[in-house]
Parts: sequence; structure tokens; C-alpha cells
Amino acid sequence: MTGARKILKISSGHQASDGAGVKLTRFIGSPEIDMVDPFLLLDYFSSDRPGDYIGGFPDHPHRGFETVTYLLAGRMRHKDNAGHEGVIEAGDVQWMTAGRGIIHSEMPEQEDGLLQGFQLWVNLPARDKMMAPAYQEFSAENIPVESQNNGTVVKVISGTTDMGTIGAVENTSTKSLFLDVSIKAESSYSQAIPESHNGFIFVINGGVKIDDGDYFLTKKMLGILGNGDHVTITSGKEDSRFLLIAGQCLNEPVVRGGPFVMNTRAEILRAFQDYKDGNFRR
Repeated sequence: MTGARKILKISSGHQASDGAGVKLTRFIGSPEIDMVDPFLLLDYFSSDRPGDYIGGFPDHPHRGFETVTYLLAGRMRHKDNAGHEGVIEAGDVQWMTAGRGIIHSEMPEQEDGLLQGFQLWVNLPARDKMMAPAYQEFSAENIPVESQNNGTVVKVISGTTDMGTIGAVENTSTKSLFLDVSIKAESSYSQAIPESHNGFIFVINGGVKIDDGDYFLTKKMLGILGNGDHVTITSGKEDSRFLLIAGQCLNEPVVRGGPFVMNTRAEILRAFQDYKDGNFRR
């Protein structure tokens, strides 16, 4: 099937906490939306109250998928057991491939002020789940930005736009598209999305409508896209900003075990045993 994608489902998310008590809103990986293959989780955090985020995410393991941290405000320090350490700030992105296993922490690099951003989990296909861990980190100034004639500005984190702008992150496992789009009031933005991909949008500010659909999405709402080969997004009476994210559907079994995501229960048990035996430190 080809044609314009429409909104299949909308969500305002579920209040949750993770790590050492970090308060967040979970949109994917919740009772309402389990996953949007290949996306396993989408968390949004935004608070200027230190008690909501100061505990951060102390050391914890991962295997079998990728984590994407994209900050809109604040500072976060990442550190892992392979000797990698860095700080991402507003507008920066870290795309971590956990692969066969990593132990890392993500801690606020601030004692007060606004911390705002997203964490996205992207599944890996069976063939890549035991690949070596890897990192792609880019500061805001190193992420390509596309400006269009109607005032639309597209920050291209991953994938390729219709105008040919290539994102900073190289992603071959799921060929993910990750765009941060700002459009003027009552203007439209269109982007091709392969039919093989699932996708969604998240509204950061303003409000948008998808094609001629029935849903109008406002701030902090997520909309899951239906089938098609492109999407057209129109802003309401104010300037709007949203994430447009899509990835190749894997159509593989998904078995979760806390911080591990594999294809079988046996592989999950092996991940726990490897972690217990200290194999993630090799």
C-alpha cells in the first residue's frame, strides 16, 4: 500500500519513574503502547525540580538493543565499564549500541535548573544483538540542520530527508529516521517514510494535524503513524515543533528481561548469567 500515512493511535503517556527515582512520562513501553517495532521504549523527562531527576540512572547493564538520549535542556554525564565517558548538553545526542553487553550510568551534570529530553530504545535484529558495543555522540553544532523556503527547520539526527540532508548518526540495523522539526504556524512539512518502516511523531510545542486525519496532536502527545510511503504534517495557529521518528520493522520475537531484550527466553537467562559472571566487563 502506498499513500499518505495517517494517525492510528494517540497517547498522552503514563507517569512513571526509573533509575534512582527519576520522574518521567513513558509513551512507548507502557501498558497502553507496548512497542512500535523496532522501538521498545520512549521516555520523556522535563522538570526544573532537582528532586525529580537528581538521582539519575546509576550503573546498570544492557544487551540486545540501542539507547538514544536526546537532550533539549540540561546536562547529562555518561560513563561505562569500557572506559568511555562524556557529557551531553542541550541539543546533543548520544546513540549507544549496547550489543552483546555494556554497563553504564547516566547522571545529571547539574544540581538545579531544567533537565529535559528523551530516551528512546531501538531494538536490534537477531543478527546484531551480540555485536560489539559502540557509541555515536554528536554535539548540537555537529548535527546537520536543513532550512526550507517556508521557514521549516529540520535537525537531522539520523536518516535522510527528502531534500537529501543526511543525519549525523549512521544506523544500518534499523535504518532509523530521527528528525527534530520546527514549522511555522499554519504551514506544512512532508517527508517520505519507507513502507517497511513503522513510525510516530511526538509534539514538543504547538499542535499539528497529520494529512487530513481526525486527530489534532498538542504538546506532549504522541501519535503512531499508519501505513503509507510519506507523511504530511500541518501546524495549527502557532509555531510547532515535533520529533518524527521511524525505523524498519524487524518482525522478530521480542523477549524482555529488565535491561535485556533478546529473541528467546533462553537468551535472556544467558544475559543474566553473563552479567552475574562478570562477562560484561570483558
